[in-house]
Amino acid sequence: MQTAAIKTAIMTRSASKLARRQQLIDATIQCLARKGLSGTTMVDITQQAGLSLGIVNLHFISKERLLIETLQFVADEYQQGLEKIYRNKTLSVEEKIKAQADYDFSKKIIKRDKLAVWFAFWGEAKARPTYLDICARYDALVASNLTTLFEQLKSSGNYADVNPSRVSIGYTALTDGLWLDLLISPRKLSVTEARDVVYDFLASQFPKHF
Repeated sequence: MQTAAIKTAIMTRSASKLARRQQLIDATIQCLARKGLSGTTMVDITQQAGLSLGIVNLHFISKERLLIETLQFVADEYQQGLEKIYRNKTLSVEEKIKAQADYDFSKKIIKRDKLAVWFAFWGEAKARPTYLDICARYDALVASNLTTLFEQLKSSGNYADVNPSRVSIGYTALTDGLWLDLLISPRKLSVTEARDVVYDFLASQFPKHF
């Protein structure tokens, strides 16, 4: 049997390993935001993280593995926030949709580094099957959840002419475009204005609720 001291040591090493991996992912996000995928090197990442190249190789083996896990981290972080909204049984369907719109333009999401990283990977997705797979799975999950909410709202509000699937496509296309505008031209469009554009779109589809 393991002694308490051994168990504590194992838990400490495990926590340290996770912290080091997150440190490298955070450094990768910052480097990608500044230099893009093609311009970022392992040296850039190690310098940003304040770690040695050997430490990076120990945790991720290769730059490609680190990039893949960075993309997965950004996608998972966003999805986890949405899951909290979808699983909140105290919210009505309308409130869940509003919560997603607010979340999509919250400080946690509208961070220039993470927006830059997301679009950098999207730009490479067609050329790299692994990136495309992660992005496609993320998009499919978001679209499925949104479509379900819009179907429920259509039923409760008797919106006979509304096509929930198309509304979902419109919502995601609109938010993606607004995110890109906020990244490229932040002085021309405020986060509040961007969110209001989304609310205007929702009001055009569900006027009784928005």
